[in-house]
Amino acid sequence: MNTAEAQAPIENAQSLEMLRVQDLHAFYGESHILHGVNFDVKRGELVTLLGRNGAGRSTTLKSIMNMVGRRTGSIVINGNETLHMKPHHIPRLGIGYCPEERGIFASLDVHENLLLPPTVRSGGMSLDEIYAMFPNLYERRRSQGTRLSGGEQQMLAMARILRTGARMLLLDEITEGLAPVIVQKLAEVLVKLKERGMTIVLVEQNFRFAAPLADRHFVMDHGQIVEEISAAQLPSRREHLNSMLGV
Repeated sequence: MNTAEAQAPIENAQSLEMLRVQDLHAFYGESHILHGVNFDVKRGELVTLLGRNGAGRSTTLKSIMNMVGRRTGSIVINGNETLHMKPHHIPRLGIGYCPEERGIFASLDVHENLLLPPTVRSGGMSLDEIYAMFPNLYERRRSQGTRLSGGEQQMLAMARILRTGARMLLLDEITEGLAPVIVQKLAEVLVKLKERGMTIVLVEQNFRFAAPLADRHFVMDHGQIVEEISAAQLPSRREHLNSMLGV
């Protein structure tokens, strides 16, 4: 076997990966939050980061976007090492981040909020496609951000990212405080996005929402990934997982 043939499986494996996090440590001032996080996400996968409050799940997403005080280790996005990349360059790799606080501009209407973020890559969804996926937003397109319900604000925060051309979404607690009917709608949207080939990392407290959607679950505790559970393993591991999550 020549060298090129030996390297081919490695290169193929790497080309399937959208994200690889290795030995990630994150700090806020003197506080050491993440203690060597390791996980990978393949293209088109939906994975969850599960864990109790304070386990480090949201900090992991912020670290990927370089929105923490200091970070060490390795974060490879789409084949690019990003550890020393400036925060405003990371979205250009096709990453969209939806924070827990949503960040809707109150003085702008829905349509203006949708148009606000710049396109970072080609292939983003058109406004027509977005309104077809979120009919509520079309009906409310001239309403100010402050007049939207929590569920509508969450839909807008997600929809805004889809227009930018992002191919991987980092979603932080998108069902927090929302009515069950809205949660169901968000689940349907995630299924549609996955069908479009989108890669999704979901930080979620609502395990019932996340369980049927994910290909793999990563359990975090005290700033580390302590367990990986595939969708196939979930039925036999659910009781164990519930005890870890305190469900």
